[in-house]
Amino acid sequence: MRQGSHWWMLAGWLLARPCMAACPAWDAPRAAHELQALHDQLDGWNHAYRTEGRSPVDDAIYDQALARYEGWRACFPAQAPPPLAHLADASGPVRTPVAQTGLAKLPDAKAVQAWMAARDNRDLWVQPKADGVAVTLLYVDGRLRQAVSRGDGLHGSDWTRQVQRIDAVPKRLPHAPARVVLQGELVWWLPGHRQAHDGGVRARADVAGALAREPFDAQAASRIGLFVWDWPSGPADMHARLTGLQAMGLGASAALTHPVHDLAGVRQWRERWYRQALPFATDGTVLRQGHRPHARDWQPAPPDWAVAWKYPPAQALATVRAVDFRRGRRGGVSVVLELEPVVLDDRTVQRVSVGSLAHWRRLDARPGDQVSISLAGLTIPRFDAVVWRTRERAAVAVPEEAGRDGLDCWHPKAGCRRQFLARLVWLGGGQGLRLDGMGETTWRALIDAGRMPSLLDWLSLTPTQMAAVQGVGSARAVRLVQAFTHARTESFDRWLLALGMPPAGKASLPDWATLAGRSAADWEGEPGVGPGRASRLHAFFHHPDVVALAVRLHAAGVAGF
Repeated sequence: MRQGSHWWMLAGWLLARPCMAACPAWDAPRAAHELQALHDQLDGWNHAYRTEGRSPVDDAIYDQALARYEGWRACFPAQAPPPLAHLADASGPVRTPVAQTGLAKLPDAKAVQAWMAARDNRDLWVQPKADGVAVTLLYVDGRLRQAVSRGDGLHGSDWTRQVQRIDAVPKRLPHAPARVVLQGELVWWLPGHRQAHDGGVRARADVAGALAREPFDAQAASRIGLFVWDWPSGPADMHARLTGLQAMGLGASAALTHPVHDLAGVRQWRERWYRQALPFATDGTVLRQGHRPHARDWQPAPPDWAVAWKYPPAQALATVRAVDFRRGRRGGVSVVLELEPVVLDDRTVQRVSVGSLAHWRRLDARPGDQVSISLAGLTIPRFDAVVWRTRERAAVAVPEEAGRDGLDCWHPKAGCRRQFLARLVWLGGGQGLRLDGMGETTWRALIDAGRMPSLLDWLSLTPTQMAAVQGVGSARAVRLVQAFTHARTESFDRWLLALGMPPAGKASLPDWATLAGRSAADWEGEPGVGPGRASRLHAFFHHPDVVALAVRLHAAGVAGF
């Protein structure tokens, strides 16, 4: 949960990370404008979470956005709005029996080790940090009397009516003292959930949303569970508290609290809960001292006797540095956002694709905007959303896409360089002629050297000419020319693919003369070729530039041409 005043610890850590952005190059009026806009965005997210039970953004993105805001306030102190009042609208009508303290978050293993060492590594315990909604439960004479939301730590909403309908929350406690106060998390039951694999799946938002809806949905109530992480009114000794929780029928919660004596023990439990199945989502681990002050002395602020160590965020907040429009070999435009470097799961990410030009137009992501990214399959950067936009929109030169038929740009003339380069990359790639050593950089160098006025001019290059190209060198030039020579022996089918022939289904492809002699109707008669594809194939084999390429390949002795 978002806990309020502990955020300065997280903000300081995030701003200190090597890949976090430096101060923006803004003048004073713009700094004031942008800071106020982000202040209002964060305030709106807080309000939605505290009063409506909604989470407009993932907690990891909220954390990083808040850190970004605090960093900008430090960059522009004279223009900074007042600090955010995180719990300003969170107070409710009911006073909680014991203050909800929240937790400070330690940034890394080194900080955890220092916290433990300051307590002589004695009487320390570890729990999973449940990703749910905090609640305080009051039992009198063994019967549930009251359930109160966290609110501002002292006053919250009365959830007694809703909680009475949640089967996982006991309505009676056997063998209980006359007055019992429990603190814990209402969680979304997720049997077999593995955090490392499944992520948070918005479990906390599901709980918060269910509690906020009227009427309280019985089906949703059946999906809500309880993890008790503390017994404020219980014995001073942790062993005694755990034994008491078991006696009161809360053994499942008690079983998730374990003694630890060093960092290695914490790491062991942290890794286990991250990788192996638990019945609810978690977002880190919690360390507690067994002995702590009496509950009457607790304050609605992070204490020094309990801390959290969160898991690495599954999403990262990144600043857009530039928008790169990349024209493909058929003329379509794809868009890549160049980012200020960010670290995500120990990977430095500097760019992410947003797909087509039409999709980018809908997003309108521009330099200075903040976007959320994640890793698809744990390796590939994936664009998730624009989190917020700068109020002063950066100008972007957007290319035209209309009127392209996929049969232009066979030469690097004005307006065609990117598309021509994409054709070369396709031609020499794995789906084409498999020209080992010929990637985008080398093709670009050949174009810059004036050696590629058309698509097949590489066929006639000598080792001496190749060696003169920047970045190639003599030995590599010999290997590349050998690869060029070998390409002449590739099959007719592979050459057609390399040239960019449209998909032809299961059509027969005997030789160029036969294919060039087919009408659109002939193509449509081939298996797997419909009307649209037939039209494109006919146009390809009759386009003057493509015909000129076929003539050149015939002269070069390539089979089929």
